[in-house]
Formats: sequence, structure tokens, C-alpha cells
Amino acid sequence: MRKIPRQISERIGAAADLFAEKGLNDSKIEDVAAVTGVPKATLYYYFSGKEDILAFLLEDLLHEISEAVTEIVRTDGTAADRLEGVIRAQLRAMAQRPAVCRALIGELGRAGRMPVIANMIYTAYQQPVEALLMAGAADGTLVTQPDPRSTSIALFGAVTISALMYLVTDHDLDETLVAGTLHAVMFDGLRPRPLEQP
Repeated sequence: MRKIPRQISERIGAAADLFAEKGLNDSKIEDVAAVTGVPKATLYYYFSGKEDILAFLLEDLLHEISEAVTEIVRTDGTAADRLEGVIRAQLRAMAQRPAVCRALIGELGRAGRMPVIANMIYTAYQQPVEALLMAGAADGTLVTQPDPRSTSIALFGAVTISALMYLVTDHDLDETLVAGTLHAVMFDGLRPRPLEQP
């Protein structure tokens, strides 16, 4: 994919609404041109097709999540607090791009086959979360995970699916509500428990 000029990348976001409503298979490149105002020939100059446009939209979302996660991971505080911040950052990014997220749910199988997307998820989210899980075990704010990679995948999946379920049912994604629910269900299970006295 060629480098996309800002004036085009800003308009490509409108394709997310189209993909969310009609699905990738039922959307035509002419439809994308109509909703974005980008001529069909220009779209084909920068993208190989609709799947490439979807990949661009997902990459853009993941880039935003990556920047927020990197900033949070570098802050002071316990690993548990930073992990909670990472979860909130992912929810916030998804809430700001509901159409991209709704398009994603309809194309999960296709998106899973996009190696660039898989690599970005690993770099943007899984690696930093793995590091936080290990730091949390070291600072005593999280229990030691036998396989931090699997745990980071499970966390990403839980946050993603929780957010998507709100967005595909036409509900606003309330970051505070969903983060609180995830905290109660998952996060408390990751914290060490005080030993009970007999």
C-alpha cells in the first residue's frame, strides 16, 4: 500500500460506515468512492481493493491504541494500575470509532487473515500487556501468570468483544461502565488474594 495523503485518509473513514452497514462483500468500490468523495481511480491508486481499505481503517485504529498503550506503559504506578489504564485506553479508542469497530465484527474472519493487522495487535497491545503482567507479578500487584502471552491475548479478546457487543447493538460504548464490568469480572481475578486466617 502506498503512503496515503492526509486529505484522503481523513475521508476514507466514511467507508467504515458503509462496510458496517452493508458488509465488505456487498460494498462496491463505487460505493466507497461515493461515500468518501474520493474518485474510484484514486482509490485504486492507493488501495488494491476494499479489503485493503478495511485493513487501512483497522491499522489506523490500532495505531491510536498503540500510542495510548505506549504512553500508559511508560508512566509511573503499579503494573496493575497501568494495566487498567491500558484497558480503558482501548475502550476509549474503540468508542471514538464505532463504525470501524462495527465493520470489524462483520469481517473478523477476514481481518484475522491480515498478517499486518495480527502483527500490529501483537506489537501495539500484546507485548506491552505481557510486560505489564510480568511487572505486576514482580511488584506484587498481579498474580504470576503461567503464560503471559495467552493472558494478554485473553485480555485483548475480552476488551474487544465487550466493546464490539455494545457497538453492534447500537448502544453507545460507555468506557466507565464497560471498564468497571471488566474490572469486576477479570481484573479482580488477577489480583493476589490475602491469605485467610484459619
